[in-house]
Amino acid sequence: MTMGYKTGGRQLGTPNKASNDLRKAITALIDGNIDKLSEWLDTVASGVRKVDLETGKQTHEYLVRPNPAKAFDMFMSAVEYAIPKLARTEIVEEAIDSGEANERAQVFSDLIDVLKRKRQEEI
Repeated sequence: MTMGYKTGGRQLGTPNKASNDLRKAITALIDGNIDKLSEWLDTVASGVRKVDLETGKQTHEYLVRPNPAKAFDMFMSAVEYAIPKLARTEIVEEAIDSGEANERAQVFSDLIDVLKRKRQEEI
């Protein structure tokens, strides 16, 4: 292998098949259980009340306290597998040397002077 040159493996830009297959499988699992997932999230968000064994009615006490924030976190965790995250985009301006910067500033200054003269002529 020559230094700095890739001689084997995937070609640049080829998607990772294992990651793609895993994402598809998780998406299929979510799609197939969307009703259950929705029910589970609702249960976490609203909590689980104790049931009186004699009457069979729910009491005001909770076995599991309501936690809407946890339900939201769980939902977002599931969504991450189905919808890819957006990558950050960095904008990089090309560096210029000080001489070129001064030249650009002079052109800009000259343009402003021309505009000022035209405005004075109009008045």
